[in-house]
Amino acid sequence: MSDFREAAMNSKAWPFEEARALLKRYDKAPPEKGYVLFETGYGPSGLPHIGTFGEVLRTTMIRRAFEVISDIPTRLICFSDDMDGMRKVPGNVPNQDRLREDLQRPLTSVYDPFEEFESFGHHNNAMLRRFLDTFGFEYEFYSATEFYKSGQFDEVLLRACERYDDIMKVMLKSLREERQQTYSCFLPIHPETGRVLYVPMKEVNAKDGTITFDDETGREWTLPVTGGQVKLQWKPDFGARWAALDVDFEMYGKDHSTNTPIYDRICEILGGRAPNHFTYELFLDDKGEKISKSKGNGLSIDEWLTYASTESLSYFMYQKPKTAKRLFFDVIPRAMDEYHQQLRAYADQDDAQKAANPVFHIHGHNVPASDMVVPFGMLLNLASVASAEDKDVLWGFIRRYAPEATPESHPALDAAAGYAVRYYNDFVKPEKVYRAPTDKEREALEALRDGLKDWGGPMDAEELQGLVFSVGRERFDPMKDWFKALYEVLLGASQGPRFGGFIALYGVTETVALIDRALAGDFV
Repeated sequence: MSDFREAAMNSKAWPFEEARALLKRYDKAPPEKGYVLFETGYGPSGLPHIGTFGEVLRTTMIRRAFEVISDIPTRLICFSDDMDGMRKVPGNVPNQDRLREDLQRPLTSVYDPFEEFESFGHHNNAMLRRFLDTFGFEYEFYSATEFYKSGQFDEVLLRACERYDDIMKVMLKSLREERQQTYSCFLPIHPETGRVLYVPMKEVNAKDGTITFDDETGREWTLPVTGGQVKLQWKPDFGARWAALDVDFEMYGKDHSTNTPIYDRICEILGGRAPNHFTYELFLDDKGEKISKSKGNGLSIDEWLTYASTESLSYFMYQKPKTAKRLFFDVIPRAMDEYHQQLRAYADQDDAQKAANPVFHIHGHNVPASDMVVPFGMLLNLASVASAEDKDVLWGFIRRYAPEATPESHPALDAAAGYAVRYYNDFVKPEKVYRAPTDKEREALEALRDGLKDWGGPMDAEELQGLVFSVGRERFDPMKDWFKALYEVLLGASQGPRFGGFIALYGVTETVALIDRALAGDFV
C-alpha cells in the first residue's frame, strides 16, 4: 500500500470517510458488474442551479477518494428525470403563456421557451451538461425519456407489475388518506393528449405487463408498462432506478432524507440492493431561504464564474457539506482567498495533511501551484481606491509590487484581477460609504501620513504593517478600532486588507495622497 493510500485510509476528510464506507460494501467480493456505480439525479423542471452542480462535484470528490483507496473501476451517471410531467411554469423563463399549454406533459415533450432545442427538457439537459463540462467532470449522461423508451427499464417495470401490491403497501403508508384513494405508483402517458396522468389503476396485469385505468373523461385505457408509455411516480422511480442500474452510491439534499427508507425498500422489492447514501444540507439565498430552480433565487453557476474561478466554487462546495450555507455574492472573496491559501500550503504538507486538504479533493494528485502573489481581497481594495474600470489599472500596481509577475506568467492572478474589477463595480462600489474621521482618528491618520512621507525603508508589507501598528498602538485600545477607522475613512468599507500589505501594493506616495484626500473631506 502506498503511503498516500495509507494516509487516505485514516483521513477524517469527509470524501475519504464516505469512500471507506463504500469500500466495505464489497469487502467480501468485488461487484459482479465489474465496477462501482455512482449516480446523481437531476429534475429538469427548471434551469439547473448551483446546488445541482454541487451534487455532481461532491459525488466526484467521493469517487476520486474511492479510487485512491481501491482498485475497483468506477462510473458516474448523471440521470435526468426528464420524463416527469411539468407541474408548474417556472417564474424565470420567457414565453410563459405558451408553456402553460404544455402543463403535465413530460418535460421532453414541453415547448422550449428559449426556442433553441426540441423541448424544455432537452434545453435544461443541455444547460446541465454545459455546466458540468465547464468543470471537466467525467460522467455519463442518462435521460429518463431514453431510458424508458429504449427498453432499458422494461425488466424492472415488469417486475413492478408483479410486485405492485408490495410497492403500494410501502407507498400508501407514507400518504394522507385522501391521497391514498387515487394513488398509483404507475403514471400512464395519455396516448392522445401526451399528458402524464395521476389516476388510480383499475387493474394491474402482471401476466401481460399492462395497466388499465380511466382518464379524466372516464374513457378506459389499457397500456403496456414498457416502452415509455408509462412512468413511475418519483419516489418509486428513485428505488426502481437503483435496482435497474445496480447503483452503489447516491447523495441528495436533506429534503429527501425522510424518503430514504421508501427509496431503499422499493429498490429491494424490485430485486436490487439499496445504495450507500450521503445527505447534504441545503443552500440558502441571501434571505436565508432555500434555493429553488423554479424561483431562480440564489447564485447561478454563471454568476459565480463572472466574479471568481471555477476552483473557488469547488472549494466553497467542499466546505462542511452537512451544514446549511448562504450561497450569495458576498461569500465569493473569502472562497477565492482561502482556496489559494490551501494551494500554497499543499506543497509542503505530508501525506496525511494532503489527504485532508480541500485542494486534493478538487484537483486529485494534479494540484497546481498558486500564482496569486496578491490576495483577491487586496485586489478588491486596490480596485476600490483606484476606481478601476479594467484590470490593466491593477496590473500597473501589481508590476511594481511583484516585478516578476506578468499576465502570461501568472494567469490565475490575471484572471483574478479581472474578477476583482467586475466584483468591485457590481457589488463594492454601490455599497461604499465613507465617513469623516473623529479628532483622535484624524490625529492618527496625520501621524501615519507623516510616517509614510519620511519612509526610507523597503516596500515591505511586514515593515509597513509595523508602522501602521505603532501609530495605532499609541492611540487606540482596542486596536481593532484603529483598523476599522482606516477601512471606513480611507476605503469606504467596514472591513479590509492587512494595511501594510495594501500600502506595499498601492504605493507609499499614493497612500499619502489617499490620506490627504480623506482628511480634506473629498470622500464624504
